[in-house]
Amino acid sequence: MRDLNYDLKRLQAAHDDGSHGTRTARSYALAQIADTLHDLGFKGLRATGLKRKHVAALVKEWKRQGRSIGTMKNRMAHVRWWATRIGRPGVVPSNGALGIANREYVTNEDRSVVLDPDKLALVKDVHVAMALRLEAAFGLRREEAIKFTPAHGDRGDRIRLKGSTTKGGRPREVPVLRDSQRRLLDEARRLAGSGALIPPERNYKQQLKVYESQTRAAGLYRMHGLRHHYAQSRYEEITGWKAPAAGGPPQRSLTGARRRIDTEARQTIAAELGHGRREVSSIYCGA
Repeated sequence: MRDLNYDLKRLQAAHDDGSHGTRTARSYALAQIADTLHDLGFKGLRATGLKRKHVAALVKEWKRQGRSIGTMKNRMAHVRWWATRIGRPGVVPSNGALGIANREYVTNEDRSVVLDPDKLALVKDVHVAMALRLEAAFGLRREEAIKFTPAHGDRGDRIRLKGSTTKGGRPREVPVLRDSQRRLLDEARRLAGSGALIPPERNYKQQLKVYESQTRAAGLYRMHGLRHHYAQSRYEEITGWKAPAAGGPPQRSLTGARRRIDTEARQTIAAELGHGRREVSSIYCGA
């Protein structure tokens, strides 16, 4: 284990604060941050040696990768925890000073991403490739796709996601509407057998690292945009017109029956994406 990864694990053991979920997220994020710093050339860094130049380098790399504002802010929270625990909170500038803007929860910017088949072909791990295809076909989050167990989750006309694999612990179902989705699930069943889309010799954390290294090597970034594309496609299927973020009419311009159809579509999409509030669909579809 590299020195920085070891130091950060010891730091977490000495300061075991927060909920179980928070500690798990922190453990993963700090390990990922340590790996990124190593890849950026800071190979001899120890936990107590954190400086502003390291923070700036991280943010620059995340921007190069196209990470969302929300992702960068979440990671910065873990960097601040690290800096505070070593008694050096001042080495971490504010998000604004680092050029990380405030989140924009509702915009009409098209953030959708289509899975590039040529880049997908560069992904050598078959489990990673299948997870990416499931993300695109069903609007799954990365973790949901990697942990998806076809033998349990494939219910024929829908897939069922266990609460233990979803954000916020909310189980949900997503319909199977197209032959291409059905064929994909059949492929997933053959690949995964009775388990999840994780090879037997790996755990989730190990498979996540493989996912990240493989997608990075293939030039696949901003894969959360696959959820945006799924949402926009479903919006058009349900309503008959494009979502505002994809060039369709703004929500405020709709009246009568079209307004009711829009409302129902947004409620359906929010549920399929695993959100409790209809308004969240505006993040994906626009307003």
